[in-house]
Amino acid sequence: MTLSMAHGPLSAAPPDTVNYHITGPGHRLFLQGFPRRVRCEFGGVPVLDTREGKLLWETGLLPQLYVPVTDVDHSLLEATDHSTRCPFKGDASYWSLAEGDRRAENAVWAYAPRENASWLAGHMAFDWDAADAWYDEDERVEGHLRDPYHRVDARESSRHVRVLLDGEPLATTDRPKLLSETGLPNRYYIPTEDVRLDLLTESPTHSVCPYKGTAGYWSYTGEGQRIDDVAWSYPAPLENAFKVRDHLSFAHQRVTTEVDGETVV
Repeated sequence: MTLSMAHGPLSAAPPDTVNYHITGPGHRLFLQGFPRRVRCEFGGVPVLDTREGKLLWETGLLPQLYVPVTDVDHSLLEATDHSTRCPFKGDASYWSLAEGDRRAENAVWAYAPRENASWLAGHMAFDWDAADAWYDEDERVEGHLRDPYHRVDARESSRHVRVLLDGEPLATTDRPKLLSETGLPNRYYIPTEDVRLDLLTESPTHSVCPYKGTAGYWSYTGEGQRIDDVAWSYPAPLENAFKVRDHLSFAHQRVTTEVDGETVV
């Protein structure tokens, strides 16, 4: 996923299929402006409002938003004694977020950057989970900001897909939706009409993807046994994944997925 993970060009294992070599440290930093306004709230109060945010890609990590210190409400920050040292970025000082009886310890940091990361000077970063709400323009964001280099594409397909559990078919279709997502294997989403829903029960498990939306999960409850979360679905997917609405996908160590007669991972 993204430039700095999996086999992205800034990852620890970039692809061999290139005609160039990246010289320099094995741990790579890449800062680029984020094209939209970003806001966040803590304790119901705006703490950050920026049109000049930047994303930092760092080898092995998801991109982190850095914002000018002038775009932060410092009345909600309390300096702490906590500090960290990064051999690539420099020494970081920390602040806690405080509003009323709410407090998030060491939720904000800024670097006295090393020379080769001098462009971080004058910027702060926030622990995404410490804030109550984040907004990309006027849309509330769940999970994290969408990486501009990360894509989700859903396509109609006529591939023959079977999903089996211990040899028992759970789903068979010739009309799946094929969802491709940067850095991840293709996933096949199967219409509910082609799934043995009598063998599945909706699970209380949910997960949030910034690119696809909120997923609900399904557990296998057939043959007197229960296997949690063998499938998931997006009942209200985001725009780039809208085609997989009312479809289920399976990716579990107990499940075998066959595509055109060949087993896929």
